[in-house]
Amino acid sequence: MYLTDEEQKMLNGDYGEGTQLAMKVLAAIGEAYDAPKMVPVSRTHVALSNQEADLWFAEKLVNGNATCRVRPTVNPSFNLKQFQQITTIDKKDEEIVNRTHAAYNKLGAIMTYSCTPYLEKNVPRFGEIISFSESSATPFVNSVYGARSNRESAQSALCSAVTGVTPYYGFLLKENRTGQVLVHVEADMNDDFAYQMLGYFAPKKIGFDIPVFEGITNPSKEALMNLGAQLNTGGNVALYHILGFTPEALTIEDAFQGKKPAKEVVITNADLKAMREEISDTSGKIDFALYGCPHLTIDQISTIADLVNGKKLAVPLFIMTSSLTRRLTQKMGYMDIINAAGGEIVEDTCMDQPCWKFLYGKKGITDSPKCAYYTKRRDMQFVIAPLKDSVMAALKGEY
Repeated sequence: MYLTDEEQKMLNGDYGEGTQLAMKVLAAIGEAYDAPKMVPVSRTHVALSNQEADLWFAEKLVNGNATCRVRPTVNPSFNLKQFQQITTIDKKDEEIVNRTHAAYNKLGAIMTYSCTPYLEKNVPRFGEIISFSESSATPFVNSVYGARSNRESAQSALCSAVTGVTPYYGFLLKENRTGQVLVHVEADMNDDFAYQMLGYFAPKKIGFDIPVFEGITNPSKEALMNLGAQLNTGGNVALYHILGFTPEALTIEDAFQGKKPAKEVVITNADLKAMREEISDTSGKIDFALYGCPHLTIDQISTIADLVNGKKLAVPLFIMTSSLTRRLTQKMGYMDIINAAGGEIVEDTCMDQPCWKFLYGKKGITDSPKCAYYTKRRDMQFVIAPLKDSVMAALKGEY
């Protein structure tokens, strides 16, 4: 593939071993996908995972004196200080949190620790070429904003942050963003939870193709957040269109770029009900409630505060959100209400972290199929239910 003089200098090691490694990774990806060249990126987001492989790669870049040319925002790890007040944290887990923070800080990352950077701090514009990892972020920036990102790994996005470029292939090209399957949504999309189930179920019918949803009207930002997160969990869908709503699908001609859909499918209430029954644990007693996969917005936390105001929760309730939103809950009084009921709002934290060991082997409730999916490997079981219903269950201790 063609490299500019500057890119060739990076590959030759003129800017140090860290930058050289980053360019080697990107050049290899570019060659694998027949990319003709690199293109500049103006934004990056890295799905920092706080796990051994993530730390190994970040420290390898640091030890090679790399720094980020396009500073990335980063995904959540867990908030060590908060969780030391909630539970006992193993020394090994404490060490990896501190080392990961130090490594990314040295690289020049912006330590937002949020999985919803597209709502605050890192919001792209239409057509902007960017490099985003994180399963809920990539569909949102591609589909809702019309920005252009491939479905990056944490490492490839970090390499783009270091070098400031990405290989020119895939979803960066207009012709690869055309819809492939027309999805007639006949299910009742009456609340944000319906989008959780639509996103998780749709890949069963569309595979890895790009869906164009027809029959959806004015979804909320939370609904869109849910839809993308689940499309990229139940399947591998980094781009979707909603007919008459998302910027590249204002008409059916736009959505399919003048072509005919390769196929058409229908999704009904029965489909979503069956999907939920398949992935949800059975109803009954619950031990805890967990929300924030992706991180909850201030409006979602407001809903929970209204439901628990003046009441006592029967089981512990945890809400994960960004530090900015958590600060807002303090200002608006929601934190006092939720704490008084027995709940906790934790910042900078993901559910796929060892800080939740005290919940292993227990049964919880959540509104997010993605939360239930990722925590299975940590021996956590979940009933999956709409947000309001699940909070009411936490007040009673059963669903």
